[in-house]
Amino acid sequence: MESADLRVFQMVAREGSITKAALRLGYVQSNVTARIQQLESEVGSVLFYRHNRGMTLSSSGKTLLAYTDKIVGLLDEAAQALSSTSEPSGPLMIGSTQTAAAVRLPQLLASYYRQHPTVLLSLTTGHSQLLMEKVLHYELDGAFIGCQCDHPELLSVPAFDEELVIASTASLVSLEEAFTRPILVFSNGCSYREVLEQWLMSSGLRQSIIMEFGTLEAIIGGVAAGLGISLLPKSVIRKHESEGVVRLHEIPDSIRHIQTHFITRKDSYISSALRAFIESMHEET
Repeated sequence: MESADLRVFQMVAREGSITKAALRLGYVQSNVTARIQQLESEVGSVLFYRHNRGMTLSSSGKTLLAYTDKIVGLLDEAAQALSSTSEPSGPLMIGSTQTAAAVRLPQLLASYYRQHPTVLLSLTTGHSQLLMEKVLHYELDGAFIGCQCDHPELLSVPAFDEELVIASTASLVSLEEAFTRPILVFSNGCSYREVLEQWLMSSGLRQSIIMEFGTLEAIIGGVAAGLGISLLPKSVIRKHESEGVVRLHEIPDSIRHIQTHFITRKDSYISSALRAFIESMHEET
C-alpha cells in the first residue's frame, strides 16, 4: 500500500463522499475512485458501503482507518521532525472546547502569535470527547478539554481552573425554580453536561426536557431569553450577569470546580512550535 493511497482513503473516510474528498485533495473523482478500488483489491475486502447519501466505512474499512491514521500521522511527524528548526515555525493545530476558546484562549493565542509570527496557528472547537479523538488520530497537535484524561496514549496536564455555576434568565430567583426549566446543553461528550446530569441524578432531580445546541452563543442566548438553564464556567457568563440578562446560581462545592486540561499524544514528536506553545501556556497560567 502506498502512503498516497492511504491519504486518499483517509480523506474519503472523513468526508464520506468521493466527490467531497476529490475536492479537498484537488484530484479528479475518477482518480480517487481508482485509488479506493486499488486499495480494496490489495486488502481483498470491501472498505466502504456505497449508498445514496455517500459512503460509509465497512468493518474492514474501520480497521484500516485506525492503522492509516497512525501511519499518516507518523509520516507527517517524521517530515516535521526532519525539517524542524530551533525557531518555532510551520503549522500548529490546536483544539479547544468552545467555553475555553471564548474566554481563556484569545489572550494566550494573541501573545503566542506576537512572539512567533511564522507559526501557522489554527484553532478547532468541539466537545472534549471529539477533541480527544482528533488528538489520538493526529488531526490535532494538542487540545484543551474540560476534564481530566486518563487515556493511556494521551498526556494530560492542568491548564485552567474553572468555577461552574447554573445560569438562568434574570427573573428566576431560586435554584429550585430554575430546575423546572429545560436544560440547554452541548451534545453528548461535553464535560459540563456530564457533571450536570450526574448531579441531578444523585440529587434525585429529573429534568426530562434536554435541548442540545451546537454553539455556546446559542446556549447563552437561550438562557437569557428564558428558554432554559445551563451549567457553565463563571468566567464565560460573568459579563452577561453584569449586564443583567442572566442570573447565576451557586452549586455544591463538591462539583463547583473543574480543571481544563491540555492533552497531547505521549508518543508524538514535540515540534518547536508546540513546545513554545506549551511554554506560553504555563507562563499565562
